[in-house]
Amino acid sequence: MITIFTIPKAFDGHINIIQRNAIQSWTCLRPECEIILCGDDPGVRETGAEFGLTHIPDIDRNEFATPLLSSAFEKVKKAASTDLLCYVNSDIIFLSDFVPSVKRINTDRFLLLGNRWNIDVNEPIDFSDNSWEEGLRESVKSNGSLQPPLGTDYFVLKKDEALSDIPPFAVGRPFWDLWFIYHARKNKYKVIDASQAITVLHQNHNYAHLRRDYCRNQSEDFNWGGADGPEVDKQKEIMDGEEKWCKLMDATHVLTQKEFRRAVDYEHLRRRFDTLPVFYPQVKPVIEFINRNLVANVRKYRKKRLQGLM
Repeated sequence: MITIFTIPKAFDGHINIIQRNAIQSWTCLRPECEIILCGDDPGVRETGAEFGLTHIPDIDRNEFATPLLSSAFEKVKKAASTDLLCYVNSDIIFLSDFVPSVKRINTDRFLLLGNRWNIDVNEPIDFSDNSWEEGLRESVKSNGSLQPPLGTDYFVLKKDEALSDIPPFAVGRPFWDLWFIYHARKNKYKVIDASQAITVLHQNHNYAHLRRDYCRNQSEDFNWGGADGPEVDKQKEIMDGEEKWCKLMDATHVLTQKEFRRAVDYEHLRRRFDTLPVFYPQVKPVIEFINRNLVANVRKYRKKRLQGLM
């Protein structure tokens, strides 16, 4: 029903633990999903063989030797046996609400995504214990933190859609997910925020796999998460403008546990108004005029009321 694919890092140390946790969580999904591991970093082929998964080793790389998402998308489209694709980062755990939630989407031209919960996982999860999911949900309640609603760690889309034809973005580097949301909106796809229906768990980790010499700030106490350096510059160059950075609030639809609806609440509509010039540049002067006059005056009025001057 769904083909889940990812580009794992080398299976080493803590990354080995959390990637194996993530992959095993996908094997527990029902109905069963097809799972494809992409790339030839150490341990990818062996892990795929261990769990009986499909392996695509020959993923193109950029000049920094980082695998390209565009290559993985292209090859997975040819190899997948299902109509639905889900790209997901290799540290993400899906729970039992994933497949039933995706099955509720009965429409064409959509991109489904959602926010994540960050949790600390330092040991292998015992998936033979029927209460493993309950234990993770308790961990979320006790010490989980909700990620700020910017980008996302998974995308679900139909295999035959042109949406999956993407530029040569590098895996695990910033901003491509923001561009992908923009790409869907620009091409008038339904962008579905499933954060309220699907519980997605991100296992916290360090960034030791990134080359420190790519970072411009070389101070010892600087906590670098890869948001700096030549690969990030390359990502921005491909994106061709920060106005193409969209986020979860740019969703056109919302999937909750009870309904699938248009995103027409105040926050979404306000965001849609503010970003109109991104998708329709010809209206930029009108939007600027409204913001400069009407919106500014409303804000001044509200401020005076709060100050008790009226």
